[in-house]
Amino acid sequence: MQALDFEPHYFVYEEIRPRVARITINRPEVRNAINTPAHKEWSDILDHAAADDDIWLMVITGVGRQAFCAGRDLKHLSMVRHADEATQAADRELMSQVTRLIERFDYPKPLIAQVNGVALGGGFEVAMACDLVVAADHAQFGLTEPLRGLYAGGGGVHRLPRQIPLKLAMEYLLTARTMSAQRALELGIVNDVVPYDELEAATDRLIDDIMRCAPLSIQATKQAAMRGLDMPLGEAFHHPYPAVARLMASEDVKEGPRAFAEKREPNWQGR
Repeated sequence: MQALDFEPHYFVYEEIRPRVARITINRPEVRNAINTPAHKEWSDILDHAAADDDIWLMVITGVGRQAFCAGRDLKHLSMVRHADEATQAADRELMSQVTRLIERFDYPKPLIAQVNGVALGGGFEVAMACDLVVAADHAQFGLTEPLRGLYAGGGGVHRLPRQIPLKLAMEYLLTARTMSAQRALELGIVNDVVPYDELEAATDRLIDDIMRCAPLSIQATKQAAMRGLDMPLGEAFHHPYPAVARLMASEDVKEGPRAFAEKREPNWQGR
């Protein structure tokens, strides 16, 4: 894993096993809510990891067991909105340099949300933006923005109706109710729910299975699946995907059949 060229302040970025990185939101004093400087730091980490060929898979989590992410730091938001014009302009300038996870619709590496506690507002939106979600059994999910005079504009109003039945999505959107981890599992938003002490093991099981696969195959599969959702089936079937082209020109596409013929485990190189 290539080292960051800056020292994270709001996050911990680490390699938890070969080729697997974890980003941990480290703001327990505000239930891992995200202010503007944290948004910028997270954006830079995501850019770095996307470009790092040594990283094949990423886990997103929060520090502690209370909160995965409570969404936008409303105290910081209120402070900025009541500040002088220079402070507001500086905040806008910093945010203009940010590409949030929730708007990275074609992120190349698979993302696992390891939900260790409440995931509300933007925190729920982050979980929905990940490819897989493992949750502790005490976790709660909800788009509670209307209770604060806001709306789930970080993708929540669009992702939730695409991930669960419309009437159920509208119930949660219009009432700002929260749902338990078990309910999220029943609705298909979460892949697995386990006791908090088993959260790492459950995440590891997913990592183990993904890492058995060729990394370029995984990237091609993710890109084709996600981009194809925006197209009619026939168009999606025949559409050219850059990640598929990269896969088909790689050494790994030869290594898989060769390893099968030689009755051995493949040695993936990611190239």
